Amino acid sequence: MPEQKESAPVVAIDGPSGAGKSTVSKTLATAIDAAYLDTGAMYRAATLAVLKAEVDPSQAAQVTKTVKNAKLEFGTSPDDPYSRVDGEDVSIDIRSEDVTKAVSAVAGNKAVRKQLIAEQQRLIAEAKKGIVVEGRDIIEVVAPDADVKVYLTADPEARAGRRAAELGVGAEETKADITRRDGADSKTTKPLEAPEGATVIDSTELPVVEVVAKILALLNNRDIDD
Repeated sequence: MPEQKESAPVVAIDGPSGAGKSTVSKTLATAIDAAYLDTGAMYRAATLAVLKAEVDPSQAAQVTKTVKNAKLEFGTSPDDPYSRVDGEDVSIDIRSEDVTKAVSAVAGNKAVRKQLIAEQQRLIAEAKKGIVVEGRDIIEVVAPDADVKVYLTADPEARAGRRAAELGVGAEETKADITRRDGADSKTTKPLEAPEGATVIDSTELPVVEVVAKILALLNNRDIDD
């Protein structure tokens, strides 16, 4: 992946579902006037394309072909991080229960991962003012040369509570779903392990503004060190 200029920092934020990655990342991107990329949304959009084509997510070859042929587009503005499939805005649809249940299977497809990682790295390289990238596997695979690497975590109760509030469902149901997804995603990523070289921030008791302040401090220290 092409190197970024020092004036255009890449911030990689990894961590498990419900840790607050999206909210923190969008807030940080706005604060530093940078682009924002939700890689999880990319896998969800690919999954929606598979479901729309009525392809079984477990059929690797058909999934690969479907995702390859789909027109997937993603916004990198923190104010409008849209997802489009074949020209249709699916930013809301990709958060559906059906997509949530199927996304781990599609994301585990090696050919799909290769395709989307290449697209993620292209978007990162084209972010002239810098970019905040969030999702799983960001630090070790997508942006290993990121200027700042953060592993954002929280205890299971906090993660479940946040996701339940976001989706408007019960906390216990959400906790079970998060546990299921952690297990499924562990086959291709390491959602519950902090990558080497990452700064661990536990957001369990911290409001978003304090988490963002900690990451801004890491950026400022990086500028001083440079």
